[in-house]
Parts: sequence; structure tokens; C-alpha cells
Amino acid sequence: MLDKIAPKQLFKNVNFGVLYTLVSAVVIILGTAIAIQYAKGGLRFTRQQGFQPETGLLNANSFPTGAEVYVDGDLVTATDNTLYLSPGEYLVEVRKEGYSPWIKTLTIQEELVTQTNAQLFPIAPSLTPLTLAGASNIVTSPDGQKIVFYTNQAQSESQNGLYLLELSNSLLPLGKGPKLIAEDEPTLDLVNASLIWSPNSAELMVLTAVKEMVIEVGSKVDLAAEEDIAWKSQQVLSEWEEEMYQRERQFLKELPAEMIEIATSSAKNVYLSPDKKRMMYTATADFTLPDDIVPPVPSSNTQPETRTLSTDSIYIYDAEEDRNFLVGEETGDRRVAKHLLATDLWGPAQTLESSPSAFARLQATTSAETARRFQVHHTSLAINTLQWLPDSRHVLFATPEQVHIMEYDGTNNTVVYSGPFEPGFVYPWPDGSRVLILTAFSPDSPQNLYAVELK
Repeated sequence: MLDKIAPKQLFKNVNFGVLYTLVSAVVIILGTAIAIQYAKGGLRFTRQQGFQPETGLLNANSFPTGAEVYVDGDLVTATDNTLYLSPGEYLVEVRKEGYSPWIKTLTIQEELVTQTNAQLFPIAPSLTPLTLAGASNIVTSPDGQKIVFYTNQAQSESQNGLYLLELSNSLLPLGKGPKLIAEDEPTLDLVNASLIWSPNSAELMVLTAVKEMVIEVGSKVDLAAEEDIAWKSQQVLSEWEEEMYQRERQFLKELPAEMIEIATSSAKNVYLSPDKKRMMYTATADFTLPDDIVPPVPSSNTQPETRTLSTDSIYIYDAEEDRNFLVGEETGDRRVAKHLLATDLWGPAQTLESSPSAFARLQATTSAETARRFQVHHTSLAINTLQWLPDSRHVLFATPEQVHIMEYDGTNNTVVYSGPFEPGFVYPWPDGSRVLILTAFSPDSPQNLYAVELK
């Protein structure tokens, strides 16, 4: 067939095919490059000016969605949307009717994406009662999923005793209220008993002046028939301490070496965020964090940080972004503090092999002090200071007649509840949808647990 086509025509056909292929390739390459730059914020298109270089992206998102977004006082869009802005500082506000505003000064960087991640909290949250016959001697489980408390004001004496409240959001409300796990035994004086959770949140040690027991929390038990383990309670607690020590080592050794040194030698009240990427701590000595502990990452938090530490100040360190934020000052009882068990991760005896014979102990000379130390180790609620919310981006704390939620970098301090409550008990629901408080709205009623609805 080729011998019937003129050489000149064949040449034209071949050139046209090659040219078409080259043009197509150039168009694809240019289009891809433009799309990449546009997505990165390197280009911005307007009708007046066409593509403009050197821009960044503001991803204006909120929870819940559908909020208004203001930039330097001007309403520009609604969440969720992306804006292309020139590099620089902008006052960004996210507002939604019925919710407290979210306000922060953000730095837009060239070719990088900055997200608002604005969590909005209702101005007038509803309250849901969780108990009706009173709640005292309250202890929260290490996994944050359960609460055990005592009541002796039920209408029927057979309904007094220890109760388990599981903090779930099941769509089946029946049977999800507090469950009686042990009827009251007057000789045991349960209101003053020392209660200690096992590290796996499956068992509860009940220490009384008459008897010491370990009970399963999943089903109802008869305290009078339970074995008295006073002869081996110290051994059980030692096994729990070792399990807690091993778990603590596992989480701490993922932190930079410099922060392990701080946590073990220059800080107290060290609590890792639920995702284990941030560390809250109270400085016990003046100290300056070195720069660049970890390599810098793009689009990191641009809020002002504090790397010069002061004694009794509370900080949050972000191990992913190498940012350290001042979030408060210690105001509680300074004699009550959490000290790490895994002190062998730093110093002359530093080792990657665990050494159970060397780790710190929580057991004290009295049952009450031992129980307090275990509870302090599990949750910062026990020292009445900042607590992590489950999202690892917010902290919860109480001031007189106010409950606050604040971002981990110290911004957007929001009052989510204002009214009477017991300041010693403010606790987050496992999914962050509620905050638990202990209060009584009548002088004739006992204190009960209520949920402040945040969503």
C-alpha cells in the first residue's frame, strides 16, 4: 500500500502525526503544571488580572459546617471553602448563629495550605441528667469510657450501692443509664472507700477498713461474698504498676529525646494527648527548649510559641510540628502532682530495655493516698487542671462557675457552660460531644451527673 502513496504525501502525514503528538504532550504538561500550581496556591485567577503568582490557600472549614467566614472584617465565603490569599497575616473569623465565634490571626504562606479547623460550640447548650439519686466517690476509668460512683439516696435501699456509667453514644438509650454493679453493704462504708481501676479498665479494687476486694465491673457482684484480698492487694497493685509502666514507656519513647529529658527531669503532670502526638506538662524549672528538635514541616501552626520555660507554667508541646505553647499557670494544690513511672528513659541509667525493678511506685502508706496517686496518673481531672479533649486539639478546664474549652495553642478560649457545678469534677465525653459536670440545682437535692451537650 505504501508504494502507491507519493513520498511527499507520506512525509506530510508523518510530520502531522508527530506534530500532533508533540502538541498534545505540551498541552498535557502545561495543564498539569498549572493545575499543580493552582492547587498549591502558586497561581490565582481573577477576571481582572488573570493568573497571579505567590499565593497561599486558606481552607476555611468548620464543625458544624455552613458558618460565615470573615477575613479582616469582610464576609468572604461560607464554610467549607478554599480561598486564595497573598502571603501575610489575616484576622479570620468563623461565625454561625447560635454558636460562639471562632477567631484567630492566621499566617498565610506562599504555596501552602492553612486550615481553620474551627470547632464551634453552642452558646446555650442543653443539659441532660445522667443520674437522679445522687453521685459521690466518683472515679473515671483509665480508658475514659466508664465512670463508677456511689449513691445512698435511692428510693429503695436495694438500689443503693456502686454504679457503673458507660459513656457511650448508642442509639438505643434503654439500658444505657447507670447500672448497679454492687449493692450497698453498710459495714463497708462505700462512700469513703478507696476505689482503684485496673490499667485495662476491666476491674475495680475496692479498699475499705473492713475488707479489700477486686471486682469485675461488667456484672453485678455481692460484696459480702467477695474474697478478701488484703493479704495480696499490694502484689496486685504492683502488677498494675508494672503494666502502667510498660505502657508509659511505649508512648514516651516515641517523643524526641529532648522532650523525654524534660518530661523526666524538669516537668510534672505530664499527660499525652489521646493521639500521643502532643504532650501537656508543667515546668518544674526554668529551661529553654533548643530549636529544631524535629525537622520543620510545611503548613505548621503559626501561632506564637514559647520555648523559654518558666517554673509552674503549663505548656503543650506538639511533637509533629516542634511547637511549644504556653497554655496556663499552675493554680491548684502543688502537693498533688503526677510523676512518671518510666524515669529510666533518660539520664545515666537510660536504657531501651525495661527495668521493672527500678521504676517509680504509686503505692503509699494509706489506701486513700494510693488511690489518689493511681487516679492522678490516669487523668489530670484528679489534679483539677487542664484536661485533653478526645480530638487532641482542645483542652478542658474549669474556673469559678464556668467551664472552658480552649485550643491546644492557647487560642479561642470559649465558655461552654456557666452556672453552678462542682469544680472538682468536669470531664469530657469520649467522643467530645458532651462535657460531664456534677451539680445540684436545688438545695434539697443531692449532686447529680449532668451532660452539657456540645453538638
